[in-house]
Amino acid sequence: MEEIRNIYCVGRNYRKHAEELGNQVPSEPLIFMKPTHALHKAEGGLPLPFEQGAIHFEGELVVRMRKDYHPDKPLDAMIGEMAFGIDFTARDVQSKLKEKGHPWTMAKGFPGSAVLSRFVPFPGEEAFRKVTFTLYKNEELVQKGQPERMIFPLRELVDVIGSRLGLSRGDIIFTGTPEGVGPAAHGDVFTFEMESGGQSYAFGPLHIQ
Repeated sequence: MEEIRNIYCVGRNYRKHAEELGNQVPSEPLIFMKPTHALHKAEGGLPLPFEQGAIHFEGELVVRMRKDYHPDKPLDAMIGEMAFGIDFTARDVQSKLKEKGHPWTMAKGFPGSAVLSRFVPFPGEEAFRKVTFTLYKNEELVQKGQPERMIFPLRELVDVIGSRLGLSRGDIIFTGTPEGVGPAAHGDVFTFEMESGGQSYAFGPLHIQ
């Protein structure tokens, strides 16, 4: 796998997800980051830090830059691939951090918190809006999303991140999770599916330890 550089993530980018957690729907993209130590393949065994409290799964689409950001470049020229990802979140830790007005890094950046499937071709900006992704826990459908339901479309995310933080070849963006997030537990098995332009992709299984 090509080296991944920066890991950008978008919070509360689906209205129903923001509402299910009792959060205010943002008026501009809410961006945070994870360290590269957080990366883990979307298969095999994954130990999670349950000693910290509840760990929630948040399934989402991930895109990877193949060219450095420039505001005049079309997305199709800058983004080369996409994948399925899980943003695992130490929810109890995050709640305490939010109460204090502190950054979320300690709740979002632990090893294994950025699960990533193999990459598949990016279908183009317009076709990306119609991609469907689904997350199953123990063979039960728990999340289903489509980028056309995102509050902030991919072009806006790339422009905000690229202009304010920088985006270069190898950087990835977790684009946000739809409603249906919930707790993971020892022994859970996650599988993932994606449909893009008539092509179906399956990933996993990921075993929680």
